[in-house]
Amino acid sequence: MEPATARRLRRTGYAVAVVALVAAGIAYAARPKPVAVVVAAAATGEVESTVANTRAGTVKACRRAGLSPLVGGQVSVLKVTEGDRVKAGDLMLALWNDDLKAQLALNQAQARAAHAQAEEACLVAEEAARDAARQAVLSQQGIATEEQYDKAATTAKARNAACQAAGSQAQVADATIAVTRAGLERTRLLAPFGGVVAEVNAERYEYVTPSPIGVPTPPAVDLIDDTCLYVSAPIDEVDAPRIRAGMPARITIDAFPGQNFAAHVRRVAPYVLDLEKQARTVEVEAALDNPDSVPWMLPGLSADVEVILETRPDVLRVPTAAVLEGDRVYVLDPDAGRLTLIHFTPGIANWAWTEVADGLAAGTEVVTSLEREGIADGVRARAEAPAP
Repeated sequence: MEPATARRLRRTGYAVAVVALVAAGIAYAARPKPVAVVVAAAATGEVESTVANTRAGTVKACRRAGLSPLVGGQVSVLKVTEGDRVKAGDLMLALWNDDLKAQLALNQAQARAAHAQAEEACLVAEEAARDAARQAVLSQQGIATEEQYDKAATTAKARNAACQAAGSQAQVADATIAVTRAGLERTRLLAPFGGVVAEVNAERYEYVTPSPIGVPTPPAVDLIDDTCLYVSAPIDEVDAPRIRAGMPARITIDAFPGQNFAAHVRRVAPYVLDLEKQARTVEVEAALDNPDSVPWMLPGLSADVEVILETRPDVLRVPTAAVLEGDRVYVLDPDAGRLTLIHFTPGIANWAWTEVADGLAAGTEVVTSLEREGIADGVRARAEAPAP
């Protein structure tokens, strides 16, 4: 039979083993669970270096004018309403101008009389010139006296001067007509270019006045040339020096979420706006490459501009959302199930992708869900499918 001492030792060993197993089970159960992370594999693709506006941009028209008559008066003709389309030269509004029309008719009658008087004076001058010529011939032949010739020559010169004076009076009469017509035109508001009427701040029989100096008032008609539109957006002063006219760009319009429209930079302002002292910006204008690609675009819509500075195709890239400050990423080792913080050398980047110049291999899984709690170097982790 087995000695009692050996039996006691064996039972004690069993108990110790059971306690160790239980402790190990408790420790295993109590260990931290792997952090669920979303990962993306480093892969080959296109990367662009871009610059975007710091505040919302605005769709603007190449030509937009707030128009009012040059003089004050009562509106007698109003031919447009908001939304109407007009052609260059179309009459949109006219003030009461019967007095000027009557003045014009009077000036035209006076001009006709002045021209008739000028014609009469010049015919008399021609007759006097012919008489002076005849007297000169007769004087040479000894038939007419010297006194008769001098008198005829002097009369011819006087008649010629009268002709010139009458012609000048006729010119004055023509100029008076031009002045009256100019005054008449000041009461008529014509479209300087074709476009759409955005706003009308006048009614028939109302009295309108031009804006006094230093006191802006609403224009009688706001006219927009909607055949030429662009987006004006503020770019941070740090980024603006890299932008040049002609660079490719993308325009996004809030009215069409999720859509990008091809564009190009048409102008970079040669000055800095300091409306906000801590956020100085430069206005950059971008125009659509194909305006017909936007089904509905109106001046005043909010829009954004993304200028493409450089494009590199077929380079190794990772999502920019995975990149931490200092050019570091968390890499998930699927075999070990742990995260490792790795430094890499980036190339160009934008909000979506960052080029990998060195430090990461194709297929390396980097963590994009950096906002998750518990993410740290060396922690256990498991890959989670991204949200649809």
